[in-house]
Amino acid sequence: MLNTLTRTAAVAALCAAFASPAAAADYKVEIINKTGYAITEFYGSNKATNSWEEDILGEDVLPHNASVTIDFDDGTGHCLFDFLVKFEDGDTLTQEGVDVCTIGEFTFE
Repeated sequence: MLNTLTRTAAVAALCAAFASPAAAADYKVEIINKTGYAITEFYGSNKATNSWEEDILGEDVLPHNASVTIDFDDGTGHCLFDFLVKFEDGDTLTQEGVDVCTIGEFTFE
């Protein structure tokens, strides 16, 4: 009986060691600006967060017809994010519930 349990445990350990890991979510999204205005601030916060966090662009701007790739992996495992952009003319635009795990790009138009 002990020999069978030992063999079963060894087989289970080998299977676990060689099992391929589940595909990790890709949180990288190319943000494309097709609005006609430069984006001066960009915020992306997961749906579980109650604040916009920091401006992802920092001192940079995202001109019209330009793009930037952003990694939204904030360590929480959340895929749904809300976006807020501020434009050079002072206008703002929000987009709620963007699934950053399933899209590769997002265009502001």
